[in-house]
Amino acid sequence: MANRRILATLPREEIARMQTGSIRRLARRRSTIAFLMCLPLILLIFGLVLYPGLYAIFLSLLNKRMTQFVGLGNFTFLFQRSTFRLVVFQSCLFAITAVFAKAVIGFTLAHLMHNLPSKNQRVWRGLLLVPWVIPLAISTLGWWWLFDPSYSAFNWVLNGVGLPEVAWLGEANWARFCMILVNTWWGTPFFMIMYLAALKSVPEHLYESAAIDGANAWQKMRYITLPMLRNIISITVLFSLIVTFANFDIVRILTNGGPQDQTHIFATYAFQTGIQSGDIPLGAAVSLFMLPLLAVASFFILRGVTRRSKEAL
Repeated sequence: MANRRILATLPREEIARMQTGSIRRLARRRSTIAFLMCLPLILLIFGLVLYPGLYAIFLSLLNKRMTQFVGLGNFTFLFQRSTFRLVVFQSCLFAITAVFAKAVIGFTLAHLMHNLPSKNQRVWRGLLLVPWVIPLAISTLGWWWLFDPSYSAFNWVLNGVGLPEVAWLGEANWARFCMILVNTWWGTPFFMIMYLAALKSVPEHLYESAAIDGANAWQKMRYITLPMLRNIISITVLFSLIVTFANFDIVRILTNGGPQDQTHIFATYAFQTGIQSGDIPLGAAVSLFMLPLLAVASFFILRGVTRRSKEAL
């Protein structure tokens, strides 16, 4: 009661100033608490991501024995090797083609799933998530048995219909196709579930209004579905691009970079150079070549997301 009487005698400006100061103190206190609660995660990210990344940059500037600073010598040496130029081409081909295939197939499956009844949708959704749930190394090993040159199930089917056998993992173009196929099979469920969740958030009245105006299915998809999902498509593509560029299991198990180093990507070539050949600085330099490529892709994709978000506001 005494505090209320005191406040009643104060001018409104003074009361507003006191309230503003209290809000600021409360905000500072909450931000400090929030920072302390996030501090373990920040330290974990620093220990597992930032520090190894900075250390990899440091290693890439040393010689093979890690006793002398050579600057950009490792990067210059890599660019002079035709094998590494092939690795850059193969990595870009593998990542871009696989991500495009996953995005198209995932969007198609999500659109078909969205139109199924709820009961059937749960069943099919669970079945289609199986490739993504199975550990990648185990599923890739199963695909390797299907492509095996001696006991290939696919070649057995081809022989059954009178077609010649295919050297699935023995010829460069077919080996690239197999790698992209397995990565697409594994990553499509992730795209499907992301797009399906986004489709659930699209207001139904937009489709009803379009139907009243005489729009067909293609026009609904072009003018309603795609614009509403554009940001989630961009973010999903960016995330998948990062994961696909850094993919290791599929290439390591299926081809191990063969035949004749024609299917290596950054991750497997960095492992071969840095671990198996014992040149850790050169392997670190190989792995760092992903950074500028992904940085450029992230810049353009995130800039488009930010621009569209501002336009929506």
